[in-house]
Amino acid sequence: MKRTAIYIINPASGIGRQKDLEKLIRQETDNNRMDIEVVFSERPGHAYTLSKEASGKYDVVVAVGGDGTVNEVGRGLIHSSSALGIIPTGSGNGLARYLEMPFKVNKALEVINKGIIKSIDVIKLNDYYSLNVAGVGFDAFISHRFAGKKKRGPLAYMQLISKEFPKYKSDRYTLEIDGETIELDAFLISFANSSQYGNNFHIAPQARIDDGLIDVCLIKDFPKYTAPALLISLVDQSIDKSKYDKIVKARKVTIAHPSPLLGHVDGEPVDFGKEAEIEIMPLALKVVIPPVHLRQSSNILQPLMEMIPLGV
Repeated sequence: MKRTAIYIINPASGIGRQKDLEKLIRQETDNNRMDIEVVFSERPGHAYTLSKEASGKYDVVVAVGGDGTVNEVGRGLIHSSSALGIIPTGSGNGLARYLEMPFKVNKALEVINKGIIKSIDVIKLNDYYSLNVAGVGFDAFISHRFAGKKKRGPLAYMQLISKEFPKYKSDRYTLEIDGETIELDAFLISFANSSQYGNNFHIAPQARIDDGLIDVCLIKDFPKYTAPALLISLVDQSIDKSKYDKIVKARKVTIAHPSPLLGHVDGEPVDFGKEAEIEIMPLALKVVIPPVHLRQSSNILQPLMEMIPLGV
């Protein structure tokens, strides 16, 4: 029996891979396996609307874009019979990297044609939903600043971090983690479903996307001179061994702050208000994952290679 799929393309996503994408999708689709439609999102939030309308009507709803597009499309499919597919064309692609999606478009399309459907957890944060990683602190601060920048891509993001890091001061937060209350001065606090932000920077190396748990990553204030070592530990997946980092697995968390909490959800800036309630939604979303022969294993240099236009 044929599968049905709809591709939701964000034409503004990432670093220029959307050219002729509809034509490529139609060329690479196995018409013996799939009947497809292709639509384009037109503004922020539109991909969610399109996904919600497609929910339950298609076997697969495919997000063609970056982390923000994947989040919008995925949100529309929570507790749905439709599975989320991903063609990663953004600049971070955190969930896609965790799922070992191939980054050549024709290979990613082969996954949609032949992939396996798996259920994964979703994190709910007040009225927001995270498929990958959410949080408060420095990464959220950068997310809010980056949203106003015209220049996009990993290099622009790293330039902003380099500029803001020396001036950033840690803040004090009150948390209740599965009933236990703690207060701490934190540089950042992440709520991780998968192991990484994107670009192979792993904030929660032991996180599993289907274990029914949130990896709560508490990075306390640290001397600025230790930043290079911490950065390396994000890349080599050893941040959980740092004396400045504590990771707690939890099902429910409340975080409070005297002033409104600037946060991010899958890299997109949000405002949580003065308190955020965070809880796990076990196996709430179906996704299409690659069969073994199409999986792209982690490569530290891969994000740099993706910036070079090598075709599909």
